[in-house]
Amino acid sequence: MKGRVAALVMALLLLLYVVLVAQRAYLFLRTGEPIAVVLGAALVVLPLLGAWALVVELRFGARTQQMVRELAASGELPVDDVPRRASGRYDREAADAAFPRWAAEAAESPDDWRSWFRLGLAYDACGDRRRARRALRWSIKLRGEAAAASR
Repeated sequence: MKGRVAALVMALLLLLYVVLVAQRAYLFLRTGEPIAVVLGAALVVLPLLGAWALVVELRFGARTQQMVRELAASGELPVDDVPRRASGRYDREAADAAFPRWAAEAAESPDDWRSWFRLGLAYDACGDRRRARRALRWSIKLRGEAAAASR
């Protein structure tokens, strides 16, 4: 829930930022001065890139949340029994010890989005966010392909 609220706050702040920057960009572009026009154009492009990145992240979060609900409903979501430190982060050694199980499952079922999703969760518990996101993106792709094939 905190993540959703944080994402909503960030989206609203980005929207406010885009409006304020668009106003400045318009003023720069109206001057007709070459340097001001270039600055105005940059002020249009950069917020658009930020908005695009936010939309991509929100879609990623929505899809992974949908997958969590689906796995939880079918009883296939792994039990979160890895001990945590006082900070709330997973104990790295315990997470590393549990990791081979999920890696082997993904290797045995390379076309199953569920196994890749669980592997992504395991990578995240081990602190490897880059591989976690890559595994979760792959899981999203496989799930989409499976849904398209079943139509």
